[in-house]
Amino acid sequence: MTARPDAATAFHRLHRGPDLLVLANAWDAGTARLMESVGSRAVATTSAGVAWAHGYADGDTLPVDLLVATAAAIVRAVNVPVSTDIEGGYSDSPGAVGELAARLVDAGVSGINIEDGAGAPDRLCAKIEAVRRAAEARGVNLYINARTDVYLRGLAPPESRVEETLARARRYGEAGASGIFVPGVTAPEDIRRIAAGTELPLNVMARPGLPAGPDLARLGARRLSAGSALSEALFSQLSALARSFLETGDSNLVCVAAKSYGDLNALMSKRA
Repeated sequence: MTARPDAATAFHRLHRGPDLLVLANAWDAGTARLMESVGSRAVATTSAGVAWAHGYADGDTLPVDLLVATAAAIVRAVNVPVSTDIEGGYSDSPGAVGELAARLVDAGVSGINIEDGAGAPDRLCAKIEAVRRAAEARGVNLYINARTDVYLRGLAPPESRVEETLARARRYGEAGASGIFVPGVTAPEDIRRIAAGTELPLNVMARPGLPAGPDLARLGARRLSAGSALSEALFSQLSALARSFLETGDSNLVCVAAKSYGDLNALMSKRA
């Protein structure tokens, strides 16, 4: 696999177009191909879904070799730009995070998500700078979506969360970020103020009570991600079906798939 500068350029363009970019996050090559088949204009991974699919917990525990292999498999499976969630970069070392970014660019990835979590903004700035250098060395304008957990983790009092988010967005943008991801924000006025207060395209994440897509676009958001919601829903349903089947042995409980074997096999047989 080789770096795909054209795909990265196209991914940037999707954040500047007239429509909200809605991403139904995938976690492996099969779900990526499925998301593309139902109309996703790009594929972004959910770190939780990728970790769970490999039997690891979310939270920087996935071995990076598995992360890179998953990204490469997804790039092979689809024709749209691919963005990979790298959590906090799986290291406190900016150099190591830059090396990971280089491997992902070489695998054909067009964008990444990288988060501050509970850490200091200085640490994420250093990681973003390392990622940007690594991507530029390969001639790729990687889309770096800087995630701040100000809302998700309650890192500031409610009355100052907008200001803290915008302060971090400024710093992350200066370090080389392409966009700002603010999971946990749902209030329309907060979304409007954040979108208006930064030049970085605003990414929000599906949460109960979040305004619908057209309303988010009017408020200034540019990207809506499902996050781990689809993976959570599927694992929950799978658990219930498997438990019922194991307890009853009733084949009718599990032979109710919305997609037939033939449909799914035909989808996976297509060459990207």
